[in-house]
Amino acid sequence: LYRNRTAQSSHTNMGKVHGSLSRAGKVRSQTPKVDKKEKPRSKLGRAKKRIQYRRRFMNVVAGPGGKVMGPNKLAMQQKRAGIEPTAP
Repeated sequence: LYRNRTAQSSHTNMGKVHGSLSRAGKVRSQTPKVDKKEKPRSKLGRAKKRIQYRRRFMNVVAGPGGKVMGPNKLAMQQKRAGIEPTAP
């Protein structure tokens, strides 16, 4: 019974999944070119580890129930920017 099913299902019966390759790269070619900005040099080595430690362990914001919030939580971002966190 199972052998017949596998024998019948051929590659031509399967559905198309991702569209044709003629449209590949369409969005990237339509996107306007934006020049890169000059950025200040990022910290390296010991200085970077120091910043990471302060961000992860010293500036911890406790949420409801004493849970530690993740770095993308709005209150955490506001505290890091020096803004008083707003209540949700």
